[in-house]
Amino acid sequence: MTGSISSDTKPACDSVRLNDWLALGLAIGVCFGAAAVGSWATVRGLREWYPSLRKPSWNPPNGIFGPVWTALYLAMAIAVWLVWRSGSDVALALGLFAAQLVLNVAWSVVFFGRRQVRGALAVIVGLWISIAATLVAFASVDALAAALFVPYLAWVTFASFLNGAIARLNPAS
Repeated sequence: MTGSISSDTKPACDSVRLNDWLALGLAIGVCFGAAAVGSWATVRGLREWYPSLRKPSWNPPNGIFGPVWTALYLAMAIAVWLVWRSGSDVALALGLFAAQLVLNVAWSVVFFGRRQVRGALAVIVGLWISIAATLVAFASVDALAAALFVPYLAWVTFASFLNGAIARLNPAS
């Protein structure tokens, strides 16, 4: 019959859809796993140390960070999933994604866990560069994936300036 799916191709289509959903679940798990590690490093410093730091007047309230990061991690997961499922040669894009995710976690560990404001500033500069490189690599594969990285790059730009301001206001940290 014209326009219908034969019984031979239907299981393959179902398998592809299932693999796509599993890949999306894996992408979400990896991104939120990284978020959990970063959060683990952040919690103690956020309660005990961060409130004692001098911060610029434009520092957002602590309650803003959780929702923003949740949205950003979800956008990262969807972006990397879109790139993965494109079927293109995506090794470089996925490698850059992995690098920026490692640096993302490293920033939390250095800033909050080790309480090294200046060390964290060096990490966040590397993070910003790796996010920008990932965005460019994603753009060559999938425009929506690249667009999903724009808010992340914007937020880390803001966070970089905030980290720098905190370093300037707390010379002993």
